[in-house]
Amino acid sequence: METTKNPVMLYTEQTPNPESLKFVTNRILYKGTADFRDAELANEWSPLAAQLFKLPFVKQVYISSNFVTITKEFNFSWDDIMMDTKTFIKQYIEDGKEILSDGFELAMEKIEKEKGIGYQYSEEDAAIAKKISDLIDTYVKPAVEMDGGNIEFKSYNEGIVTVIMQGSCSGCPSSTITLKNGIQAMLQRMVPEVKDVVQEMG
Repeated sequence: METTKNPVMLYTEQTPNPESLKFVTNRILYKGTADFRDAELANEWSPLAAQLFKLPFVKQVYISSNFVTITKEFNFSWDDIMMDTKTFIKQYIEDGKEILSDGFELAMEKIEKEKGIGYQYSEEDAAIAKKISDLIDTYVKPAVEMDGGNIEFKSYNEGIVTVIMQGSCSGCPSSTITLKNGIQAMLQRMVPEVKDVVQEMG
C-alpha cells in the first residue's frame, strides 16, 4: 500500500531587509540555525544551500526551523526570481534531499568557540553577560526569527554588548534602528550596566 506524502507547502514572507526574502515551509528543515555567507561553507555542509548558491542572484542563505532566508544581490529584482526560487526549494524538499550534512552542529560549535562567540567576558562580568544572553534569547531572538534572521550574543566588555546578526538581519538597513531603539533600550532598562549595543556581521 502506498503512503501518500504530505504535500510541501511553501510561501514567502517579507523581511525588514528588502534584499532578503523568507521562504517558509510546513516542514522542519533544521532545528538549529545555519548561516551561510558564502558558497564555500555551503558546499561543505549544506547540499541545499550549495545548490542555491549556484543561482546567480544568491548572496547569502540562512536555514532555521521551517524556513530558508535568501539574501539576493541588489541588482536583481524579487519579481523576476521569486517564483523560480520557490519552485526550486519546494521541489528540493519534496524530493527528500539532504538539507544539512551530519556533523554540522558540532563543526559550528567548534568554529564559534574558536571565534569566541558567547565566550568573551571577564570573570566579574560573567553574571551580567549571562543575564544579557538570557534576555536576548528570551525576548529578542523570537522576534528576530519572525523576520527571517537571528541574533547571537557575542561579548560583553565595559558596558559594551556585541551581538552578531544573521540571516535577513545581516546588513539590513533597519537592523541598526532595531538594535538601538529596541534591543539597547530593553537591555539598558533590565541591566543598568549596559552602555551600548553594537553589531558585528556574523
